[in-house]
Amino acid sequence: MDTLDKIARTSTNTRSTTAFKAVKPIKTITVRKVLKAHKIRLHPTAEQEAYLRRACGTRRFIFNWGLAEWQRQYAAGEQPSALALKKQFNGLRGSESPWTYDVTKCVVEGAFDDLGKAFANFFAKRAGYPKFKKKGKSQESFYLANDKFIVGDHWVQVPVLGDFIIKQREASGEIITKRAQLKRRLGKINLAEKLRFVGTSGTTSKIMGATICCEAGWWFLSVQVAVEVPQIPVEGPPIGIDLGFMRLATLSDDTRFENQKPLRHLLAQVRYLNQQLARRQKGSKNREKTKRKLARLHYRIRCLRDDLLHKVAHQITERYGFIGLETLNVRGMMRSRSRALSASDAALGRLAHYIETKAQAHGTPVQRVGRFFSSTKRCHRCHHLREIAEDERTYVCFNPACGWVGDRDLNAALNILEEALRLASLAV
Repeated sequence: MDTLDKIARTSTNTRSTTAFKAVKPIKTITVRKVLKAHKIRLHPTAEQEAYLRRACGTRRFIFNWGLAEWQRQYAAGEQPSALALKKQFNGLRGSESPWTYDVTKCVVEGAFDDLGKAFANFFAKRAGYPKFKKKGKSQESFYLANDKFIVGDHWVQVPVLGDFIIKQREASGEIITKRAQLKRRLGKINLAEKLRFVGTSGTTSKIMGATICCEAGWWFLSVQVAVEVPQIPVEGPPIGIDLGFMRLATLSDDTRFENQKPLRHLLAQVRYLNQQLARRQKGSKNREKTKRKLARLHYRIRCLRDDLLHKVAHQITERYGFIGLETLNVRGMMRSRSRALSASDAALGRLAHYIETKAQAHGTPVQRVGRFFSSTKRCHRCHHLREIAEDERTYVCFNPACGWVGDRDLNAALNILEEALRLASLAV
């Protein structure tokens, strides 16, 4: 937490939040089932990487086949479903696409599950209409069921991987001996670290599934684990949080978390690599190298941002017993030409999601305040409203009977806390 302590500053010259009644959580410790994921770097050999790419390509082909068939049946007046399409594909698989048997059947099941979820999100208006996946532009990944793979100490046994490599070697004329032992050895991919959440003292865990994906030329294994952990309430004061671009988060006790802006700090490198990529000839090896460099730079930026957001959310949820959060119009910010870069760099929506997720582990109530609530324009003392410009960092109350002067973000955080406590009392 050394990095976080450097960016968090607390002022003692401001109004204390002890005037608000603290919401004390129940002291009873309960056990709660939490779904966690551990993402681990893979170190496959050239032969193993060929299988992983074959599995990703098969999953992409099956998803595109299912989407095209869905559109055809819907245009014909039928009511398609992911389960019916999977049965239809399995009936045609042996004659039309026998090469799909070279990979595990989890690839087929995962592709149709993804198709069903994509249309479910579309019908629920949580996402747009599903699009066809294109090689080089879509996420290269495939799913593994929990009973089809084995995770050991710094290794993972991928199904059908050993058979695939042995067949490739036999096709090149190599004579295979001790087939069973070789199959087990070739089917194991090295992991960069040991799997967490499994075998931890005091917890009960169960592996629910895994996903193998390729990001920036590196392969990763993401294992989903259901863990039963004790839910320990946090005995702390209530807090209101004002999120922003210049300052990532300002709390109502005047604790401040500065925005590290990883994208802006590395924006010159991103622009340089984009210019290089535009000059490279399509299909050349130099273009692929530049593309890989650009992808790894974006991956580094994302890791720096996520590291900061996780630390900020962890510190907030470990200290306070009630959290008031404002609801932001993230989509509207991304549509603005002047705010899109700052909005994507700060990732305020993701920070709010991390705070809510981590607060659930302690049973800490999180109360959302409506997006149209005037937290910035209103004085937290006398509730007087006034217009304030974006570049005006100090709030001055124009009410002669009040005249409060202070930081605008602190004033907004105090307003958010007061409104969140009011909404929480109405919900009881």
